[in-house]
Amino acid sequence: MAQQQISLPAKLINGGIAGIVGVTCVFPIDLAKTRLQNQRCGQPLYKNMMDCLMKTVRSEGYFGMYRGAAVNLTLVTPEKAIKLAANDFFRHQLSKDGGRLTVSKEMLAGCGAGMCQVIITTPMEMLKIQLQDAGRLVAQQRVMPNMVPVLKVGGANAVLRRSYTAGPAPQVLRASATQITRELLRTKGITGLYQGLGATLMRDIPFSVVYFPLFAHLNQLGERSSQDTSVPFYWSFLSGCLAGSTAAVAVNPCDVIKTRLQSLSKGANEETYGGVVDCISKILKKEGPGAFLKGAGCRAFVIAPLFGIAQVMYFVGVGEFLLGYTPYNIYSA
Repeated sequence: MAQQQISLPAKLINGGIAGIVGVTCVFPIDLAKTRLQNQRCGQPLYKNMMDCLMKTVRSEGYFGMYRGAAVNLTLVTPEKAIKLAANDFFRHQLSKDGGRLTVSKEMLAGCGAGMCQVIITTPMEMLKIQLQDAGRLVAQQRVMPNMVPVLKVGGANAVLRRSYTAGPAPQVLRASATQITRELLRTKGITGLYQGLGATLMRDIPFSVVYFPLFAHLNQLGERSSQDTSVPFYWSFLSGCLAGSTAAVAVNPCDVIKTRLQSLSKGANEETYGGVVDCISKILKKEGPGAFLKGAGCRAFVIAPLFGIAQVMYFVGVGEFLLGYTPYNIYSA
């Protein structure tokens, strides 16, 4: 019976592997999502996801689609590990009375997971967005060469400014995540890496509240029988895809707000925002409600396979195997 207790180290290993595999597969779509969310009305560089990816490859090469991937791959291990392990931990704690979890308790566990992950998610996405959006800003300057980009944060953007002005033609920004991190720490301290924390919480808590209960119930539909509660891997994959895409679209307005607030460099004539409320107000006034759905399709395409792959890798139980535990499925608890 002792072997059936939840092992947080094993869950952390599982979550880390799941995150690496998932991000490697879907990162180019995530880059397209960031660029689509950041472009404003009247400056449509990209028509849709495929147009964005094709233009990115033409101007920046194949690996241009993976700008910022190193940051994601480095930090997604603790981020996904914390998210999935925290949800399992809270579900385990809330089901100690021996009964099945109610929907409200499942939502509470998801809320806890969303709150825990932002300690990694916020700085990870802060750095990733700067690198992902760099090519869009350069492309915009090519289209409007007389318009100068607005650089919001002196230290970090001073690093970026050199790339805009070097040479006779605009070039792809080469500022690294390390350079941006150092400049943010120098100019703003640790709070610089947590710009947009409120918007990240506003996105990730509702996402987890929707995703985890929905996944649990969809996954249970694949149980073979009342005696055999195991679920085929393909069913866990499909459940993760459906639950992930549903939750992603539901919170996409919050993701747009978060992306805008965390973008340090602004293109020509692009707004700067003083906070969540100011961001919402300016988007509604200048772009209309439809702007909050920018990148929704891309985000669904990112999150669906990401969480489908993540749940399958998670259920394989590599962490339990490495540490000598029997795999423990919290969703059948």
